[in-house]
Amino acid sequence: MKKKLKVCVYAISKNEEKHVNKWLESVKEADDIYVLDTGSTDKTVKLLEQGGCHVKVQEIKPWRFDTARNISLDMVPENTDVCVCIDLDEVLSKGWREKIENIWNDDCTRLHYMYYWKLDEQEKPITYFYLDKIHSRKGYTWKHPVHEVLTYEGKGIETFITTDKIILKHYPDTKKSRSSYLPLLELSVKEDPEDDRNMHYLGREYMFYEKWNQAIDTLLRHLSLKSATWKDERCASMRFISRCYQALNRPIEAEMWITKATEEAPYLREPWVEKALLSYHQNHYQEVIKNCEIALTINSKNRNYIQENFCFDSTIDDLLSISYYRLGNLDQAILHTKQAIEYNKEDKRLRKNLELLLKEKEN
Repeated sequence: MKKKLKVCVYAISKNEEKHVNKWLESVKEADDIYVLDTGSTDKTVKLLEQGGCHVKVQEIKPWRFDTARNISLDMVPENTDVCVCIDLDEVLSKGWREKIENIWNDDCTRLHYMYYWKLDEQEKPITYFYLDKIHSRKGYTWKHPVHEVLTYEGKGIETFITTDKIILKHYPDTKKSRSSYLPLLELSVKEDPEDDRNMHYLGREYMFYEKWNQAIDTLLRHLSLKSATWKDERCASMRFISRCYQALNRPIEAEMWITKATEEAPYLREPWVEKALLSYHQNHYQEVIKNCEIALTINSKNRNYIQENFCFDSTIDDLLSISYYRLGNLDQAILHTKQAIEYNKEDKRLRKNLELLLKEKEN
């Protein structure tokens, strides 16, 4: 008879009262729930305690996500078999505990499960990938001040099991500031300049802040690291470099880097769509069509965090409809406008475009 597992949830919180009740309902299948609150000024702590959680209140100064995560993990008893790290703006699918019980074995140390990072209004996933914050109690620690990663330092071999049956949904509070991320990423890279993941994240963050030259320099450093071998992430750095050069009005460099991106990971839609967008801004409509057609041959999303939603929405058909129109092919322009509308039936611009195209065809 299979041994019954002791399963505990652990988390960090700060001013999450709007999420607490939904979160508690999601995690109630656990044997125990442990939360480190890092200084809430609302009812978060009270609501968690009323919900039966073990709550510890401790401010972390200077703030680091890894420090907070490790303190919350330390709250979990040593005799726990499975730890489930879940933030308060996330919700686990019902029956997750039973699914863990069914697939966990003595050799397993960690699970890969499905994470719906962004949902549409019907709660269908827009951005989704595998996450791995369900793990054995011993041998794990969190590292890095931000974009912290769960690192295995235990004895023996780390062993994963992957399942699509456990789903975690993300309901972010868009009003919360992420202004601390940039200085924490700079600190993270300073502490570990050879970490390729954080170097990529820092370059991306500079791009978000429109610090174009700093972004380019940092992303080039990422590409130069010996450990930067994951083609998907390398391709993303190249795409971001291209975007920065576009912003700096340097189209030759922008085109060179987006071409490098297509060569680095030709199996991804993202570089082809971005190349099409660059061609569109340069009025090279034949190139737009060529790159969009290549993108459309790639049907599957990569199941990691490097996804661009615009590569799987109406963007491709929108680009094709305009490009075909500019080249005088009215039938193809109408066809792709209709297909673009299928992604977003309420888009007034697309509907107006279709109306004008149909009128022109009639004349």
